[in-house]
Amino acid sequence: MAFPVHRPRRLRRTATLRRLVAETRLSVDQLVYPLFITAGHGIQSEIGAMPGQFRWSLDRLGPELEQIAELGVPAVLFFGIPAEKDLAATGAWHDQGVVQQALRLCKQVAPDLLAVADTCLCEYTSHGHCGLLDDTGAVLNDPTLELLTRTAVAQAAAGADIIAPSDMMDGRIGAIRTALDAAGFDQVAILSYAAKYASAFYGPFREAADSAPAFGDRRGYQMDPPNRREALKEVLNDVAEGADLVMVKPALAYLDIIREVRNAVDLPLAAYQVSGEYSMVKAAAAAGWVDERRAALETLTSISRAGADILITYWAKDLCDWLR
Repeated sequence: MAFPVHRPRRLRRTATLRRLVAETRLSVDQLVYPLFITAGHGIQSEIGAMPGQFRWSLDRLGPELEQIAELGVPAVLFFGIPAEKDLAATGAWHDQGVVQQALRLCKQVAPDLLAVADTCLCEYTSHGHCGLLDDTGAVLNDPTLELLTRTAVAQAAAGADIIAPSDMMDGRIGAIRTALDAAGFDQVAILSYAAKYASAFYGPFREAADSAPAFGDRRGYQMDPPNRREALKEVLNDVAEGADLVMVKPALAYLDIIREVRNAVDLPLAAYQVSGEYSMVKAAAAAGWVDERRAALETLTSISRAGADILITYWAKDLCDWLR
């Protein structure tokens, strides 16, 4: 029998040829780099569960922001670790909260860097949950919206280009959009953590942000991993309420959800390659079991191939070198 006309291996012969015909291309322009900002002075503390990632005090943060901007990373995502926590999550919405101070500093030292503010309460509440609680310890949805809107407006006033609500309260996108517009921040965009699952892959982050719940867990408001249709409902609700961008979190275990969302909406789609995804590869690479660079690039390519336009990843700085 004659061999078939098509020989796909013809286009795999060399690295240059493979690069020419690549269907999915990673770019520095897609990247958002998460940063953990802590109260205090003189702090650049490596996070034990996330090698290569640090908690930064404000007096050490400036040079890091300048370096990120010089590398070409377009955006940073700020998480705050306050000196004190309370039931009202005061540090989240106070004018001198650590994220608000970081936002102002970012606009001073790296004005072209897009500043994204994580908008949630769990890092700031004494119980570690993402909202106000009733007498049984359940999160109160509607009263929590008031604190989230206060937080969003405070972040916008401090210079946030994008507000990123991660709390998963019902109706928060509409409430925040209304509050931002009323305060004169109609040009500040909202990146909704639209499909945020109750995941086992958040463990290292909770160490980094000191945000583990004091009791119970967050499954009462974060999404249940088996559910796909519910994710689309959450995304479409947030789009209807005024989200400018939407996110799926985590990424690697939810590639099917990324694809479903990509097919359903035309807004820019972000995917968060979360701490557990990063730390697993780091641990395996430290043991000599995988090549860190190849594994990171392969997983990020899969996330982009699934349909994500924006990649939130702790490898953002490394990628600037690897992709060039």
